[in-house]
Parts: sequence; structure tokens; C-alpha cells
Amino acid sequence: MNITELHEPVWRQLLKRREKLPHALLLAGRRGIGKFELARAFAAALLCERLSDTGQACGSCLACGWFAQGNHPDFRLLQPQSLATGEGGEGGESGEGEVAGKKKASQQITIEQIRALDDFLHVGTHRHGARIVLLNPAEAMNRATANALLKSLEEPIAGTLFLLVTNEPFRLLPTIRSRCQTVPVDTPAHAAAAQWLHQGGVADSDDWLALAGGAPLLALELAGSGERVLLDSLLAQVSRGADIDPLASAAHLEKAVKAEKRPAAMKRTLEWAQKWLYDLVMVSQNLPPRYFLPQTALLRRLARHTDLRKLLAFNGKAIQYKAECEQPLNSRLFLEEFFLSYAQIFRR
Repeated sequence: MNITELHEPVWRQLLKRREKLPHALLLAGRRGIGKFELARAFAAALLCERLSDTGQACGSCLACGWFAQGNHPDFRLLQPQSLATGEGGEGGESGEGEVAGKKKASQQITIEQIRALDDFLHVGTHRHGARIVLLNPAEAMNRATANALLKSLEEPIAGTLFLLVTNEPFRLLPTIRSRCQTVPVDTPAHAAAAQWLHQGGVADSDDWLALAGGAPLLALELAGSGERVLLDSLLAQVSRGADIDPLASAAHLEKAVKAEKRPAAMKRTLEWAQKWLYDLVMVSQNLPPRYFLPQTALLRRLARHTDLRKLLAFNGKAIQYKAECEQPLNSRLFLEEFFLSYAQIFRR
């Protein structure tokens, strides 16, 4: 099952637009559901010179070969340098994702990238077909970059399509959104997403899909990233409930965070903690958990001993903790405060 089959309704909608393409499409939806891959598949189909019966790129013509190698003359991909180099993370603690003496990769689409499109947009296409610019994620543009792009959107060039992909459409300037036709991309059905993961060789696909909130590409990324070590280190501590030793738990988790090689380890830890607290609230209200399905029985036991008022208050505080962890901090003291506050939600 490929990405177009996973999002078949959206793919059909995109194919209908081939005959009369707008100058800009905005694919909007949750992170990790495959919007970027869907946009690339559509771009490849528009550039393909021997389109298949299903509307997908043939994969064998000259244009498809260029596209697969990343050097099609009528296609440009604009994304942050951090995505292009594989650093990807948003940066959690001071020094994460950096190499000594090396500048950290940009996490924004820069104004220089937009300005570099001038020659591309104002010369004829090499294959006498469509000209495509794909921006991912569009919210990585700051105001100056967005305003530079706005000129191209306000004065559309015939045969040119801007494909913008976004996880957070309302972070875009209203003037950008108003000049794009929005294509909502929904989270795939659970059965289709689980099948897609299973075909991709992911063991425990249902568990990973739940941890990813139903987003299959995020589940695939998590399953293959070694995230389980960091996640299990957190679960080992929060599962102690009222018996937790905040200082010992902070020391244990700090070791796991510092041993983590991927960027933004502390931020990711706090995101998992927020999901754990969300499930604890759900179970305390006799509702099923959303993320930690295998831990349902444990969550129920812990929920019987929580003070709901304190739990809800701590949920709010966790949002503050997540924002704080993106700044330079003393990780041990930070985690000690977190676990001391966590211990307070349990009735003793």
C-alpha cells in the first residue's frame, strides 16, 4: 500500500485538479500522516511523461528518473536545512544536535531560498510542462520569508504550481492562506494505517500507531528510531505512582536523556510525559486511553489514587515545562522539579 492508497480520497481530489490547476495548493493536516509524501507523489505525477492508469507517476520515464534523483529541472523543494541534512529536531537543550565548532542547521525556510527562485520562475520550463515549487513545512517561514513568497503568489505565473505543506496552517500569514486553495488531509483510518505499517515491516504496529496518535508515518519513524529506550526509561519512573522517588527518578531519566543521540531528547521526553498525563486523565474519567494502550491496566490502578484536581493542574504545568525545556537548563534540577510535582498528584 503506497501513500496515495493510504489517502485515497485526497488523492482523487488532487487528480481532479489536474485539468485546471490553481497557482497554489495548501495541504494541511496533522504531523506524521503523510502530507509531504502525498505532495511529492502529486508533483511527480504532474511532471511524469507517461502517467499510469491510476494517475500516479510511471517511475520509468526520463522525467521520473530526474525526479527520483532530486534534479528535475522544473521542480524545486524548499525546506529547512535541518530537514535536508537529517538533523530534523527542533532543538531541546543547549548543545543538542550540534557538533563542536559546527554551526547548527537552520530550522527555517530562509528568505534567501525564496529569492533564489527568481531565475527558476522566470525562464521557460525545460520539458514544456508544469513548473512546481514544494515548500515543507510552510510554517517554517518567518514573516520576512512569507512576505517574499507572497509576491509570487499575488502575481501567479502560468503553468506554475506552489505546493505548500503544513502541520499548523494558522501559523501561516492570513495573506498566504488566502492565496492558496486548502486541501485538508485527514488522519487515515486505523485499519488502513495499521495495515500500511504492517506491510512496512513494523512489529506491534497497533501499539506504535497508538503512541503516534494514529499518524502512520510518525509511528514508522518512532518504531525505527530507537525511541523505545527513552520512552521505557520514562515509563519505568512514572509507573511508580505514589511510590516514586523524585530525586532517584530524575537521576535515572537524566542518564537516558544524555545518552540519546537524536536531537531534542528532553523535549521529546516531555511530549511523552504529556501523553502519559493525558491518558491518566482519560482513565480517571472511565474513558479509554489514547496513547499507552498496553499500559491500560496500570493507568487504571494509578488513576484510583490520583487527585483529579491536582492532576488537571499538573497537566497545565506540563505545558510550561515543555516550553522551558527548549531553553538552556540544568537537566537534573529540571527533572527533579518535574518528578516532585508529579508525585504530588497522588493521594497518600
